Amino acid sequence: NQAESLEKKLNNNNKHDIYKCFVVMRCWNPRAETVLKIVKEFDPNEMILLPLYPQYSSSTSGSSIKEWKNVCLKNNYQKPIKTICCYPTETEFLSAHVSLINCELKNLNNFILIFSAHGLPERNIKKGDPYQWQVEQSVKKITEQLNISNLEWILSYQSKIGPLKWIGPSTDDEIMKFSKLNKTIVVVPIAFVSEHSETLVELDMEYKQLAEQNGCKNFIRVPALGTKNEFINSLANLIF
Repeated sequence: NQAESLEKKLNNNNKHDIYKCFVVMRCWNPRAETVLKIVKEFDPNEMILLPLYPQYSSSTSGSSIKEWKNVCLKNNYQKPIKTICCYPTETEFLSAHVSLINCELKNLNNFILIFSAHGLPERNIKKGDPYQWQVEQSVKKITEQLNISNLEWILSYQSKIGPLKWIGPSTDDEIMKFSKLNKTIVVVPIAFVSEHSETLVELDMEYKQLAEQNGCKNFIRVPALGTKNEFINSLANLIF
């Protein structure tokens, strides 16, 4: 749906070039090998790699971009490639978040806004990965634009796996803490732009249950950006 919306936006706003949007996944289908075959049939003059990770990490955007370029090399497909790195503070990306958050905050009081991002091992950050800093910049700009007096918010990280120490605080710990304080929990997926297992299952089911078990009476999850017009505009802005 995002690819179709973006393709329509790009072609409606441009009289000279023809844009075709292809979806390629890093850890699920369709993988790069499959998508490249379709791209070759389209035969573009240039390929633009647009990560759906707003904030850059070598383990997400970096890995995806590397795989695409390696598959092109393996198949001897030589076309110019433009790579879009990230867009943590792109104007309409921020506006899309602000709009969705405001919709959920109507008539609420005594709430905590929890921005939840996918976590990373601390060692990745210490090696210079910009992900955590970029997530912080996204949240900083959004909270400023919400312009709510005495807004209570926190940035936390979810989906920890393995024995390594990960960046924190952890979303589940924060949910437990504020549930016990009888706060309305409002969770914002700040590093995911579409609905998937980490929003629909981890946030909506597992973390909601955790909140209720710790006394939360009202658990709200702000939707991912999806095909919200401002977000599609932000992606188009990056390409133009």
